[in-house]
Amino acid sequence: MEEEEIKAEICNVMKNLYEKNLVASLGGNVSARLPGKEYFWITPTTKFKAGLKPEDLLKVSVNGELIEGKLRPSSETKFHAAIYSVRNDVNAVVHAHNPISTALASLGIEIKPITVNAVLTLGKLKVLEYETPGSKELAEKISANVGNSNVLILGNHGVVGLGKDLAEAANFVEMLEEVSKINLIAFLLQSLDKRLTLKTIPEDEVKALIRYFCKE
Repeated sequence: MEEEEIKAEICNVMKNLYEKNLVASLGGNVSARLPGKEYFWITPTTKFKAGLKPEDLLKVSVNGELIEGKLRPSSETKFHAAIYSVRNDVNAVVHAHNPISTALASLGIEIKPITVNAVLTLGKLKVLEYETPGSKELAEKISANVGNSNVLILGNHGVVGLGKDLAEAANFVEMLEEVSKINLIAFLLQSLDKRLTLKTIPEDEVKALIRYFCKE
C-alpha cells in the first residue's frame, strides 16, 4: 500500500466512524503509517470529520514533530506518537468516542466479552483513569499501559483501537461498541428481573476458541 492509499483510507475510516455515531462532527482522530516508518499521517483538529480529504492530513514523526501539512494536527497527536514509539507492530490508531462503551466504563460497569467475537477480538478490556485530553500525562499513561492490548478505554473520554492496519484498528473500536450494547441490554434486563443471570462463555471454552481461531 502506498502513502496516498493510506491517506485516503484514513479519511474513509473517519467518515465511517461519524456515520456509525462513534464520533461527533469534530471529534475523534485516526492515524496510520506504512510498516517500519518513523512517521505517520493523522487527521487534523477542528475540521468536519466526515468531510476530510487526503490533503487535509498531517505527517508527523514518532517523536511528535510536524513534518508536513498546512492544518493543525489532532490534539491527541501525542498519544498516537507514543503508541507508535512503543509498538512496532502497530501501524494504525483509531480514537473514537463510543457512547455506550464510554458510559458503561464511566459508571464502573465491567464490559464483559460475552460473545465469541468479543472473546477472540478484544480479550480482557483495560480501562484507564481519566487524564486531560491532549496532555503529556495521557500520552504517558497510554504508552505505559498499551502493552499487548489492542483496545483501551479512556475514562470519561473514549476508546482507542490499535492494529496492524486501519481495518483491524477500526474493527476493534466497532467490536467494543457492539459488545457494549449487548452488555447494556443484559444489564437493563437483569435490573427488570433479578432472577436473570448473565451467562458468559466458560473459561475452558474461551481457551479452546483462542487455540483454534488464533493459531499462528
